[in-house]
Amino acid sequence: MAETTLIEIAYATPERQKIVEHEISKGCSVRDAVKQSGIGQYFPEIDLDNCDLGVFGKAVPPSYELLDGDRIEIYRPLIADPKEVRRQRAEQGLKTKKGGGKVEE
Repeated sequence: MAETTLIEIAYATPERQKIVEHEISKGCSVRDAVKQSGIGQYFPEIDLDNCDLGVFGKAVPPSYELLDGDRIEIYRPLIADPKEVRRQRAEQGLKTKKGGGKVEE
């Protein structure tokens, strides 16, 4: 009989979250574990073949070997590039400082 390990798979949206416990065979890949877990039935919008995955908040490659008690996290795609958002905020801050916040009439 193959050795097994117990892991968790977590996914969250702004409205709800789900953590699924799942037993896998040792040596199971991260992606295969997510597919086998059945979490897709709760969130059919997840593209299980292409979504970004991590373990305890750190991105991992598909070849990562899972350990007993690991929590796989499924990451949603970003809606905005963080670098672009920071650049826009910095640009807006410079405009505000240059004008001193005064409105000319």
